[in-house]
Amino acid sequence: MPHPDADLRVTAADVERLVAAQHPSLLAPVRHVAHGWDNELFRLGDDLAVRLPRRAVAAPLIEHEQRWLPQLAEALPVPIPAPVAVGVPGQGYPWAWSIVPWFEGHPATGRTPGERDAFAGPLGAALRTLHTPAPSDAPHNPVRGVPLAERDAVVRERLAGHPDLAAAWRDGVAAPAWDRAPVWVHGDAHPGNLVVRDGRLVALVDFGDMCAGDPACDLAIAWSAFTPAGRAAFRDTLGPGYDEAVWVRARAWAAAFAMLSLDSPDPGMRAMAEHARAAIAGAA
Repeated sequence: MPHPDADLRVTAADVERLVAAQHPSLLAPVRHVAHGWDNELFRLGDDLAVRLPRRAVAAPLIEHEQRWLPQLAEALPVPIPAPVAVGVPGQGYPWAWSIVPWFEGHPATGRTPGERDAFAGPLGAALRTLHTPAPSDAPHNPVRGVPLAERDAVVRERLAGHPDLAAAWRDGVAAPAWDRAPVWVHGDAHPGNLVVRDGRLVALVDFGDMCAGDPACDLAIAWSAFTPAGRAAFRDTLGPGYDEAVWVRARAWAAAFAMLSLDSPDPGMRAMAEHARAAIAGAA
C-alpha cells in the first residue's frame, strides 16, 4: 500500500530549529534519511537521529515510545531506539518528538532470506525477552496484537484476490485465541525494522505499533524474513512457551502483512512480501 499523505511536512531546517531551541547541546548537522509510514527520520550528527511524527494519528505513538522504551531497553538483548532526549511541541511543530541513537547498518530487507537466517536466533531471543506480561496501562493497538476475529472482516476483504493468503488467514481465525495475560508486542516486526551490519543484528527499531496483546503478530516475521532453516532456528530459540495455535495465528498475520506490501514502492518490501507469500505456500 502507498504511504499515506503527511499531515505536516517536516524539513531539515525545522529539525535544526527544534534541536537548537530544546536540546542545544546536541545540535549537529541535520539531514533527512527516511520517510516512514508515520514518521520522518533525520540524521543528527554521527551518532544520533531525530524521529518526528508526520501524521496526527502517529503523535500518541511516539509518546508511547518515550514512556516505555527506556524500560524495555534495559532488558532486551539487542539495542532498541530508546530516546536519549525528548522533544515537546514548539517552534511551529505541534507534536512530541524524540532524539534517539543512530544505529549504523542497513535494513535487513537488503539481504536475502538465506543471509537473514543468521539473525533468526538473535531475533528469537530478543522477542522471547520482549514477550513478557505487560502492565495494565500498556498501550492498546486496534490493529496489532488483537484477536484475529477483530480484524477478520477488513482483512478478508483485502485478501479477496489472494486465495493462497486468504486460506492462511482463515486458518488463523479458526485457531484458538491467545488466552494468557497480554504481553509486550513490538507490533511491526519485519525485515525492514531489523538493522544489520557485518552479518549481525545490531538493532530492532520502529516501536510505533508497540502494545500489549497476542505475540502472534510479531512471529509473522518467521515467514517474511527466513528460509525453512531460519524459521526452524527462530522457533527453536523462542522455545516451548509458544503453542501450535500461536504459530497458526502468526502465519495468518504473515499473510495479512504480505498483502500490504505486495505493491509497495520499496523494492525491498515487495521482495519481502513475495518471499512471505511463497513461504506461506510452502515453496520457500
